[in-house]
Amino acid sequence: MDIYIVSIGKVTAGWISQGIDEYEKRIVKYIKFYSKILPDVTKSKIPVPLRVKEEGKLFLNEISGSDFVVLLDEKGVEFTSEQFSGWLEKMMVSGKKRLLFLIGGPYGFSDEIYKRKDAMLSLSKMTFTHEMAKLFATEQIYRGLSILRGDPYHHN
Repeated sequence: MDIYIVSIGKVTAGWISQGIDEYEKRIVKYIKFYSKILPDVTKSKIPVPLRVKEEGKLFLNEISGSDFVVLLDEKGVEFTSEQFSGWLEKMMVSGKKRLLFLIGGPYGFSDEIYKRKDAMLSLSKMTFTHEMAKLFATEQIYRGLSILRGDPYHHN
């Protein structure tokens, strides 16, 4: 299985970008991992509903019919790191070729994306910037994989 994080907008904060890069380097030691950044259409002067719809089209262009699509959304299911690790393991043996984690823009996901999702996970009940969400998601993917491997990164 290949894991992807597909997000709206570039990470502009250098320290966040460094953290993401560090965890991405660690993840690829365990599994094929890719990060795709989609253009931030929220900076255009179109109304918010149209912005969200445009972002939805960008996401849909990245998704194939056989992908398992996970929205990172504050209304999603919350896991402990151990539970997330177990969930990742089930995904890895599911026969799916690609697991996509989607991180939306500041106004969330379009209705089309909510309809296409296979699961919705929450990093927290709090709201984060897309940059922070990407850092936290990348770290948790690494943590989950390290738990599966029995590596000493995670402590109970």
